[in-house]
Amino acid sequence: MLPGYPGCRSGPGQGNFFDSRSVPFYECGLSDDAQLIEAIRAGDSEAFDQLVGRYQDRLYNSLLRVLGSTEDARDVVQDAFVQAYLKLESFRGASAFYTWLYRIAFNLAMSHARKRRPTTSLEQARESFGREPVDGQPLPDMHMVRRERVQMVHAALAALSTESRQILVLRELEGCRYDQIAEILELPVGTVRSRLFRAREQLREQLEPMLREQSVTTHKDA
Repeated sequence: MLPGYPGCRSGPGQGNFFDSRSVPFYECGLSDDAQLIEAIRAGDSEAFDQLVGRYQDRLYNSLLRVLGSTEDARDVVQDAFVQAYLKLESFRGASAFYTWLYRIAFNLAMSHARKRRPTTSLEQARESFGREPVDGQPLPDMHMVRRERVQMVHAALAALSTESRQILVLRELEGCRYDQIAEILELPVGTVRSRLFRAREQLREQLEPMLREQSVTTHKDA
């Protein structure tokens, strides 16, 4: 569990520090996906629209945390679905469709991240990763504290490498099992475990000074 942040988890179904409300990977309708894929292969273009509608939002949210840019995340999501459509004949069903789709998307994200310039400041990262909808009404104190801590986690995440962000997002945001992450990132399970451990430690190192600063500020204001 990360220091000072409630709700962190080490596995699916226990809440997580990305404040995600998406269902874990394994709860998606696998049989429904198979039926849609068969319909697409039979020439039903609306079936592919259904697949896009099923996965585009959660894929976008994951890629936003990996890339730190709404524009980049939208571009990669679009490219991923285009590639998935063009390559659908090569999909043999050995893995779930969403795992195959995420492999395409995360490969594209890595290529995209190598080509673009990195985030230049923590404030920019905080703005990009920490943005949340606000309804214009005053927030209760506890809600505000929780929201601020979520924003801090997102800012700390932005300071990590794309490789570390990928594995944290897949495990903590998407709730993927180790074998699913291994399949998406095309890594041995042992490498997934070691990279995840390092990424969590790096995130902890980024978070600790932020949490100390917030604690000092809170005590001064009290």
